[in-house]
Amino acid sequence: MSYPEATLRTVDRLSRLAKELKRQFFLRDEAVDILVLGAVCQEHVLLLGPPGTAKSDLLTRFAEQIDAPRFHYLLTRFTEPAEIFGPLDLPAFQEGRYHVRTEGMLPSATIAFLDEVFQGGSAILNTLLTLVNERVFHNGPVRQRVPLMSLVGASNELPDDPTLKAFADRFALRVLAPPAPDEGLGELLDRGWDLEVERLDAAKRNERGEGTAVLPMLKESAVRALQYHLAEVKLSEVRPLYEQILRDTRAEGLELSDRRIVKGLRLMAGAALLAGREQAAVEDLWPIKHVWSRPSDAPILRRVVETRMAEAGGAKAPRARGQRHILADLETLEEREGSLRGETAISAHLMALNRLRREVILDHPDGRELRERIEGVVRRVLARLEEA
Repeated sequence: MSYPEATLRTVDRLSRLAKELKRQFFLRDEAVDILVLGAVCQEHVLLLGPPGTAKSDLLTRFAEQIDAPRFHYLLTRFTEPAEIFGPLDLPAFQEGRYHVRTEGMLPSATIAFLDEVFQGGSAILNTLLTLVNERVFHNGPVRQRVPLMSLVGASNELPDDPTLKAFADRFALRVLAPPAPDEGLGELLDRGWDLEVERLDAAKRNERGEGTAVLPMLKESAVRALQYHLAEVKLSEVRPLYEQILRDTRAEGLELSDRRIVKGLRLMAGAALLAGREQAAVEDLWPIKHVWSRPSDAPILRRVVETRMAEAGGAKAPRARGQRHILADLETLEEREGSLRGETAISAHLMALNRLRREVILDHPDGRELRERIEGVVRRVLARLEEA
């Protein structure tokens, strides 16, 4: 048996979307992978990080590529249920029926994003608990089915309130989104400005009535159809290793609810599907790194999973190249500098230099001299671009 051609096309388009988002957002590769996996597995995602770390912008860009109803709201302590679920239907109320008009609100959304998700009052959070778990909204006496594919919540931190623990546990996948480190500020500025330029260009094209989409929009039905193939993925090869990882996590004192443990199987099946595999492999254990309960558990769980994956012969994290190898590439680019002709060639040269600079920033934060040399070459080439 092999996956239908339509399924493989959807997987390929999701892969292209992920690649584009990773290009746009600095140090958000894991968040992108989790958003895609959450949509495929129809699981909910929690992004944890301080304000201003592009959580909202990333989710918006992702959701815009799926042709489906969306809902986005910032919760506060003063948010009323009607702002999330919809206003009361007054004519129906006057006739003695309680009914909420949910058109355009969260109960009618396929992809939803709630910023500061734990700030809502008890009336909102209690309703959300049923909605995200059962995909049901109690609209008066009617159990209204909701089309929610994935709810993405964002917060500065996990709540300490025990009453919120059950709601927080419904977010099967968690990602930390810290601010960019000092050594990555240059890369952050480069990507941020590129994104801003793309946004301005898109607005200009929109005014002219031209298309603005970078990639073809995915149909909701195509993404939904992927979940039906999850049951076809065979997990027999990774099941023993997963059980060993769970024993290791308990030995480390990490707490995972039974719900999260079982969902791990679904997440591994989703990872295999996104890789085009019908039999889950060791590499498909990567989502388990994101099912932690507390942020302090994240590095421990990552170490446990990656260690077991490596021992089982799975893909190891690529080793960083030494500075001398990067320097050799830089010298090659310097030799070509004098022969650059035309804006296209110069732009491609700058992209190659930028890749080297990013490699130094991420893998050799102490390589200040090498980074300065690269930036010097970048300045020279930029000067040539202005002259071209």
